[in-house]
Amino acid sequence: MTGLSIVMAGSYNKEELKGVAITTDAFAYGLPFSERVSAFILMICLAVFAFTTILGWNYYSERCLSYLTGSSKFVTTVYRWVFIAAVFVGPYLTVEAVWNLADIFNGLMAFPNVIALILLSGVVSKETKDYLTRLKNGKIKD
Repeated sequence: MTGLSIVMAGSYNKEELKGVAITTDAFAYGLPFSERVSAFILMICLAVFAFTTILGWNYYSERCLSYLTGSSKFVTTVYRWVFIAAVFVGPYLTVEAVWNLADIFNGLMAFPNVIALILLSGVVSKETKDYLTRLKNGKIKD
């Protein structure tokens, strides 16, 4: 929605705007309030979005870690402390550093998926050949 707001308001074309100023300009343009009220609404939206994102990432990653470690209480407790430390350290980093870290960790999530794809490639190949054979023999309709 933020991206759509920025595009509809044309704020992305203003070269003098950088970072959150682009979003603030888009909200000020699109909302029927003064610039201060629009900025306040944006602040509330960002706070709620950030809070729910932190909770969502924490829950999702903790469930995945529990699955991978067999619900080890020690590993889960260590993870929780590391996550809490990251939440408190994050605001002291630059926006660029936070985005770089987020990109790195999101990229690291590709490794388990690539391993799973490699390990399951034989199964996928076998099932595809079986499907195509059944389709060719008329056992499956288009």
